[in-house]
Amino acid sequence: MPRLSPLLYITILAILGHMVLAGVRITTSLYALSLHASPAVVGSLVAFTSLLPMFLAVRAGRWQDRVGLALPLRLGLACLIAGSSIVVLLNQLWVLYVAATLVGVGFMMLHVASQNMVGVLSAPEKRAANFSWLALGFSTSGFLSPVISGVIIDHFGHHAAYITFCAIAVLSMALIQFSNFSDVPRAQVAQNKSLPGQQSFLDLFWHDKPLRHIYFIGILLASSWDLFTFVMPIYGTSHGFSASLIGFILGCFSAATFFIRFCIPLLTRYLAEWRMLLLALLITCLCFAVLPWLHSAWSLMALAFVLGIGLGASQPNILNLLHQAAPPARAAEAVGIRVTISNASQVVFPLAFGVVGASMGLLPVFLAMSAVVASGVPLVWRKAFH
Repeated sequence: MPRLSPLLYITILAILGHMVLAGVRITTSLYALSLHASPAVVGSLVAFTSLLPMFLAVRAGRWQDRVGLALPLRLGLACLIAGSSIVVLLNQLWVLYVAATLVGVGFMMLHVASQNMVGVLSAPEKRAANFSWLALGFSTSGFLSPVISGVIIDHFGHHAAYITFCAIAVLSMALIQFSNFSDVPRAQVAQNKSLPGQQSFLDLFWHDKPLRHIYFIGILLASSWDLFTFVMPIYGTSHGFSASLIGFILGCFSAATFFIRFCIPLLTRYLAEWRMLLLALLITCLCFAVLPWLHSAWSLMALAFVLGIGLGASQPNILNLLHQAAPPARAAEAVGIRVTISNASQVVFPLAFGVVGASMGLLPVFLAMSAVVASGVPLVWRKAFH
C-alpha cells in the first residue's frame, strides 16, 4: 500500500472508528429494545458509551501530546474490536454495558487524535476546510452505520451487525501498519516540555473566557445531536417502525450533515463561524419544538434532514474556533477538554431524558431540549454581531 499523508491516514482511521461507534450504538439500542428494555435502560446504555471518556479524554489528550499517535490509536482500536465482539461471545443484557463502555473509550482515543492532528497539520488558511473534510467523513460514516445496522438486523440479526462492525475495527487496526505519522507529534512533545509540568486543565476551561464560550455552545449542539440519535430508535419503535426504517431516518440526518459540510468551504466566504453557529442553534431549537408533533416516517425523514443541516454545520466551526483560541502546545489537551465536556453531556442527557421519557413520555424531552438549546442564542448573537 502507498504511504499516504499523515492527515489522510488519521482521517481515514477516524472515519472507520466512527462507523464502529455509530453502528454499535444503534445496534445496541435496537437490541436492548428487542429485549423489552425501557427507555431508561436504553438511555443508560447510551450514557455508558460516554461515561469513561468523560473522565479520560483530558488525560488522553495530554498522553498523546507526550507519546505521539501510534500507541494510543492501537489501544483505541483494540477497545473497538473488543467492544463490538463481546456481545456475540457473551449473549446477556449486562454485556451491552461492557460493549458500550469499550467502544466509547476506543473511539475517544481516535476522536482526540484526529481533531488534534487536523489542527496541527493544517495551515491556518486551510484549517477550516480540513475540519470540514474530517466532519464530512464523519457524516458519511454516520449515514452508512445506521443504514447498515438496520438492514443487517432485519435480515440477519443483531449479532451479524456486531460482527460487521468488528470487521471494520479489525481493518482499521491493519491500516495502522501503513501509517507514517510517527514523526509529527514529536514536535508537539518538544513544545510541551517547555511548559510547567503541573498546569491544570482549568486554565483552559475556567480561566480562558473565549474557550469557555466555545465549550458551552459545543455542549448545546453536541447534546442535541446525541439526543436525536438516542431518542429516534425509541420514538420509531413506539410508532411500529422497522429497524431498517429507523436506520433510514437516521441516515437522512447524516446525509444532510454530509451535504452541508460539503458546502462549508463555500459558505465560509460569506458567513463567519459565529453566524453559522447562530443559524445552527435556531434550526436545532425549532426542530426539537416541532418533532413531537410528527408521526409519519416521511415527515420524520424531512425533519431529520433539516436538523442535520443545522447540526452538521456546527462541528467544523466549533473546531476551527477552538484551535484558534487554544495555546498551540496544549492543542490536544484543549480537544480533550471538549471531548470530556461533550461526553459528560452524553452521560447526563440520555440518563435524565431516559428517566423522563419512561415516566412522562417523550414530549417533555423534546420541548426541554428545545429550551436548553435556546439558552445559547443570546451569547452567540452577541458574538455574531459584535
